[in-house]
Amino acid sequence: MAIHKVLVTGANGQLGWELAQAAGSFPAFDFVFVDRNAMDLSNPNELEAIVTLFAPDAIINTAAYTAVDKAETETELAHTINAEAVAQLAKIAKHKNIPFITYSTDYVFNGNATSPYLTDTLLEPVNYYGQTKADGEQMAMAENPSTIIIRTSWVFSSHGNNFVKTMMRLMKDKDALNIVGDQKGRPTYAKDLALASIEILKALNEGKPIKGIYHYANKGETSWFDFAQKIKALAGLECNLTAITSDQFPTPAKRPNYSVLDTQKLENELGIEIPHWETALKQCIDQLI
Repeated sequence: MAIHKVLVTGANGQLGWELAQAAGSFPAFDFVFVDRNAMDLSNPNELEAIVTLFAPDAIINTAAYTAVDKAETETELAHTINAEAVAQLAKIAKHKNIPFITYSTDYVFNGNATSPYLTDTLLEPVNYYGQTKADGEQMAMAENPSTIIIRTSWVFSSHGNNFVKTMMRLMKDKDALNIVGDQKGRPTYAKDLALASIEILKALNEGKPIKGIYHYANKGETSWFDFAQKIKALAGLECNLTAITSDQFPTPAKRPNYSVLDTQKLENELGIEIPHWETALKQCIDQLI
């Protein structure tokens, strides 16, 4: 069955919003965007009736519980949204025989690696948010082996709350900032991730056997400190930045020291070239200034 109508959850999030911006350029697909009011993942038992009402040819789930530090105490809510609801959507998609795409995180890994994480690296989350996403992956794949899971990292956009917008705001307000310099990862522009997600839909329509776990993040690795330095330069801001260690900036949820994702599998299967994070960051900041 060809994919035409695509139901997208999490319309107000960074990725949902970027998908909505891109949708008009892909008339082959009729995207239907729903927010938490229309489709609340904290009530998994209500999801089947809602999906049946929309009758899509595919589901893209961009909704998630993303408050990493709050997840340490809001354990039940985080697990319901990130694991139980994802498993339920996977089950619904299998029952209706339609593709299901959902997203996970670099935080499913322990952060002790020294080379990029592969899609089949052992899961060992360092915080409860990561645990809920790991559980969601495993529960979804158990319900529906055709589930497509895209792990991503350090997501930013001109929409919503993210590191880029926070840094730009703080650099305008303050003369000096301390930024963690000993955590490494790959920033991801939600716009680029949205376009890659649409490429997956196109590939499925061409009959390509895409399923299972993939990684997507912009090319190149960096630290939060170097990321902030680049934001400062591209936005033309004046603020004195100092690199500090993770120990000097304690948070309720532990962060992985190294969470660089290897994206080769997705690049090979889709035949796409992923832009460098600095190129993507410039595009995003140009939207904001």
